[in-house]
Amino acid sequence: MNLSWMAWTTPTAIFFVVIFVLIAAMCVWEYFSPGGGPRVGILRFETTRGDRLFLSLLGSAFIHLAWLLFMGPDLWKALGVAMVYAVLVFILV
Repeated sequence: MNLSWMAWTTPTAIFFVVIFVLIAAMCVWEYFSPGGGPRVGILRFETTRGDRLFLSLLGSAFIHLAWLLFMGPDLWKALGVAMVYAVLVFILV
């Protein structure tokens, strides 16, 4: 398969591997603890683990895009902000 049309760099590969690992981990977690752990958090509607993962990934994408727009291409600090955001989503939402 010729994938030369896409810029397969190391960060790109890491990104997709991390997404795959997160989804696989959520599948294993769901297998051993079915139901998704629904709860009502600060958003005042019921969310499951999968919902919180989706919100974490979506918010992280927006954090990185805003960082690129306002701060420039050094994304390591944006990664730290995104990870703190993800932890807060899983705790509070």
